[in-house]
Amino acid sequence: MDNKKMGKLAITATCIVLGMMLALQFNNAQKFKNSYSNQRVEDLARRLTETERAKEALQQEVNDLRLGIPEEAMRKEKEQLRAFAGLTPMRGPGVVVTVDDSKRPSTPGENANLYIIHDEDILKVINELRASGAEALAVNEQRLIATSEIRCVGPTLLVNDVKYSPPYEISAIGDPKTLEAALRLRGGVVETLQFWGVQIQIKQQDELLIPAYRGNFRFELAKPVEQEAKK
Repeated sequence: MDNKKMGKLAITATCIVLGMMLALQFNNAQKFKNSYSNQRVEDLARRLTETERAKEALQQEVNDLRLGIPEEAMRKEKEQLRAFAGLTPMRGPGVVVTVDDSKRPSTPGENANLYIIHDEDILKVINELRASGAEALAVNEQRLIATSEIRCVGPTLLVNDVKYSPPYEISAIGDPKTLEAALRLRGGVVETLQFWGVQIQIKQQDELLIPAYRGNFRFELAKPVEQEAKK
């Protein structure tokens, strides 16, 4: 066999080997690519599952918060409204004002009513306390609310339709110093009553307990107004 034929055979053999190597390399590359793609898909699927679980957990937490926060807010608002309405016992610092009829004998021809306690006298004390920041008030253990009545019935007083005779004890929760200072203003309610001999004692207390209102609420003509829906 001449050199020319030998060269052709060598080239052919080389091409065959090179082709086999290229085919093997392509096959390995394809397998690697498929393996890599499968791993990538599995990794993405795993991450997607974890994300879905985290989302579900966050959604559950949001739902719990949505259910819990309004309920807690409503409970606190209800307690606050009951306190404002006088339906809850209250505790705190304040003053106790004891008011009693005058022991000074009236002179002949003088009006004896000037020396005894009237409903307007108690109301003046209460109004002064309220104006000075009293947050809860009671007269002889009767909690005062918006509809409370204080009126004279002979020598006695009716408070929330309960009859009391003097002395009358007015309890007020608030800043003790401020409340007492307001009552003792020059020319104020205490000085005016003492002018007629009415006995008044004011005691500051670190802690008072004022009971809840124990009466009934009656609305015969008044009706609540429903709020219009917001547009």
